[in-house]
Amino acid sequence: MLSETLNRLRAGLAGTPYEGKVYLVGGYVRDKLLGRPLPSDIDLVLEGDALVLAQFLYERGIADHHPVTYPRFGTAMVHVGDTLVELVTARAESYHDASRKPQEVRPATLRADALRRDFTVNTLLENLHTGEIVDPLGVGLTDLQAKILRTPRDPHETFYEDPLRMLRAVRFAVQLGFTIDPTTYQAILEQADRLAIVSIERIQTEFTRLMDLPQAAAGLQMLLDTRLLHQFGQPLLPMVGCTQNEYHLYDVWGHSLKTVEQVNPEGLDMPAWELRLAALLHDVGKPATRTVDAQGEVHFYEHDRVGAQIAADWLRFLRYSNATIERVVTLVKLHMRPGFYTPEWKDSAVRRLIRDAGELLEPLLRLVEADIKAQRHDVPHADLAALRARIQQVQAVQSPQKWRSPLTGEQIMQRFGLKPCPLVGQIKTYLEEQVIEGNLAPDDVEGAWQLAERYLQHKQ
Repeated sequence: MLSETLNRLRAGLAGTPYEGKVYLVGGYVRDKLLGRPLPSDIDLVLEGDALVLAQFLYERGIADHHPVTYPRFGTAMVHVGDTLVELVTARAESYHDASRKPQEVRPATLRADALRRDFTVNTLLENLHTGEIVDPLGVGLTDLQAKILRTPRDPHETFYEDPLRMLRAVRFAVQLGFTIDPTTYQAILEQADRLAIVSIERIQTEFTRLMDLPQAAAGLQMLLDTRLLHQFGQPLLPMVGCTQNEYHLYDVWGHSLKTVEQVNPEGLDMPAWELRLAALLHDVGKPATRTVDAQGEVHFYEHDRVGAQIAADWLRFLRYSNATIERVVTLVKLHMRPGFYTPEWKDSAVRRLIRDAGELLEPLLRLVEADIKAQRHDVPHADLAALRARIQQVQAVQSPQKWRSPLTGEQIMQRFGLKPCPLVGQIKTYLEEQVIEGNLAPDDVEGAWQLAERYLQHKQ
């Protein structure tokens, strides 16, 4: 626990030259003063060598492992219990135009260190031993109370040094419910294109943190308004102003944000930010597929298929993991299916939906529920409560684990003298479809051989 970590640090440094000279800084102090949940890690700063302090903590048995050090930046990282502790030498920095990595790092005072930080509300210090709150710039507490986000220096300088801070401004604004100072906001507008020098991995990490917030939709709109989204989210931009049919009150962008706002990720196995990503991207294929028929009706034929490909390409560009891409793309690809549900669906259609969604069935239903809530309420929609009841009914009759081919690929190859090839998979898929349709029992091996032979004859 965090309190145990702080007690270990206080006790371990008491009576040493470090007592009273080490300060908590950043999110911990800010969130504590705001009465918010505290972060899982902490930052410590001192006017001295943080690398020497980290080694001192290790040698005294306070840190659980030898410190990981970054001498160029004067920082070190250790674990104290379950808490990650970053130790920072109070420093000043200078930067090169084409890079966000500091060109020169030098030791400095706590005030100078505060000036290099991103926002005044993150410059507040708490003395590790006395608990005294120190406001080195004299404006951090005032801004915190006023719920204002402003940079410690001219915002053009602060953002020029590390353009990722512009994304952090958006995240903090929606996460904390703060207002971005007008001068700071104007600097974001003027320097948005400098985000290009930031690695896509850092952008993805910050974007993910935003998408993990319940207020992600407001953050997305702010990214659009500041043109930060234009720097890394180009595939999303055609949704803005793309008008829809009579089922919708908003353009595709507005509808997508409403879906992000409405989606409920509580209790799911997948991360909340992944489900919100799927909500953001579920209609990303609409602009590319928009058509208007002779009667003036707007259509988006196959936008789910096209959108799945756009989503996959963009998520790869952002360097998301293959597992995340597969989950989000599957939800985008399937999001139209439950919306077509009617009581006339055969059990085989319900079984097919359960099979195709797999472990994403509940996230898919949550996505479609949010999609419907983001549309007009005075037009007919699929009864998802009835679909849920049908799903339970179908699953109660037979476990989805049994909806597979009675024959393995190995058996099929041996019986028909086939080598590994697409035809083997096609036979297995055909047999699985027969099981789902109810034409073949999952344990009917003999019947499966007969069907496989007929299928093979037809193929030949």
